[in-house]
Amino acid sequence: MALIVHMEADMLDIEPNKLPDPPRARLLRLSEVQHRVGLGRSTIYRWMEDGKFPKPHSIGGYSVRWLESDINGWITSKTSLDATS
Repeated sequence: MALIVHMEADMLDIEPNKLPDPPRARLLRLSEVQHRVGLGRSTIYRWMEDGKFPKPHSIGGYSVRWLESDINGWITSKTSLDATS
């Protein structure tokens, strides 16, 4: 295992045992999701029900958040569809 970490460190040209931290998942509130995608609350929840929009993750109680990567992926999928049309 140490050999693999050392090899990865060499490939990245950094010191062994000082690998960069993986990117952190960012959680978005509904208001941020609405702003990014330009949709209203009702449309977002209706499209989630229809399987057309990513579902949020529960963070406790009645609070939910969307993964930024899920929203970015959804936006990318919509823009790539426009490019192919």
